[in-house]
Amino acid sequence: MKNIKIKKGSKFIPVFEPYISFRDKLNVFKAINSKNISGTAPIIDLFETKISKFFESEKTVTVSNGSVALDLAFKLLNLEKDDEIIIPSFTIISCLSAVVRSGAKPIFCDIDPDSWNMTLDDVKKVYTKNTKAILVVHTYGLPADVGKIKSFADEKNLILIEDTAEAHGQLFDGKLCGTFGAISTLSFYANKHITTGEGGALLINDKQYIEDALKMKNLDFDPKRRFQHDNLYWNYRLGGLQAALGISQVDNISKTIKNKINQAKIYNKIFESSEFIQIPLEEWKGSKNHYWVYGIILKKHSRDELQAYLLKNGIQTRRFFWPLHLQKALPPKFSEQKYQLPVSEQLGRDGLYLPMGNHLKRKDQEYIGSMINKFISTPPPS
Repeated sequence: MKNIKIKKGSKFIPVFEPYISFRDKLNVFKAINSKNISGTAPIIDLFETKISKFFESEKTVTVSNGSVALDLAFKLLNLEKDDEIIIPSFTIISCLSAVVRSGAKPIFCDIDPDSWNMTLDDVKKVYTKNTKAILVVHTYGLPADVGKIKSFADEKNLILIEDTAEAHGQLFDGKLCGTFGAISTLSFYANKHITTGEGGALLINDKQYIEDALKMKNLDFDPKRRFQHDNLYWNYRLGGLQAALGISQVDNISKTIKNKINQAKIYNKIFESSEFIQIPLEEWKGSKNHYWVYGIILKKHSRDELQAYLLKNGIQTRRFFWPLHLQKALPPKFSEQKYQLPVSEQLGRDGLYLPMGNHLKRKDQEYIGSMINKFISTPPPS
């Protein structure tokens, strides 16, 4: 992909650009002007309070990014080497890294071919007596089957961790994603519905988890004996300028989601009659798709060839997640089991997502659609 040259005269359309409003800029300027910039500045508490109120959480613990949030979530559980954690294979590698670094064993499950998320049936297929926790991940705009999975976890006395990085404001059964897990994690990366550029958070209700997480993210500082430490913990603090940006981003989330849904409607109309493309569901089990990204799956043509063709014509895309059970980074001791996860593998092989965001105009989407339809109108190799 690196050697592909864009056709002369073609407009370049990035897959995403963060939208920073005047209010966002003003909030950051105010933070700078008041020197509210460190990871212990009062504005951190303001941002955490705002997130807690939005997600109806007892405590929000902000951290430097979403991957760190996952790391801390699993560190809080005090897992042992024989403990098994069920995770979907179709997700970001941060999920795998966090489990491996915790000392536990990742156990991969497949996903639903329509919602692109894990279901209770997927979980049950890999559950064993050694299962300690389940990591539920809400992917690409629709929620996982978190209600049934939580009930199963409660029945089996398992811990539910909920990765809500891609589901800010998403609902399942009328309840916000991020409110089901014993611990839920957020990412505020630049392409998220709420962004601080980089950043993340844990949503926690358990008092002991809260106390431990606050120590773990802040070098185990104790206000009563500041430079005496009992543990070799980390500095995972979020900065004050990032918090300032996040405060106004929370207020804008409804508009952000509405814009994504409206853009998805345009894509849906363009592709709905195509026999060669699977488009995202508009809703699943009563939950409307928020289209964190707009993904498509090619049924016959080469995904990689389409991606190269689009880039040549000035259109940037992203491939879907590559399945975790096929990652070269997976330690050999965890790759002994031979998994049969056909849906995750198909999506990793045939899926990509298209440009979305405030930088995109209707005419841009129509151009993207015309290029894709032109490509798939050519019969694929037999």
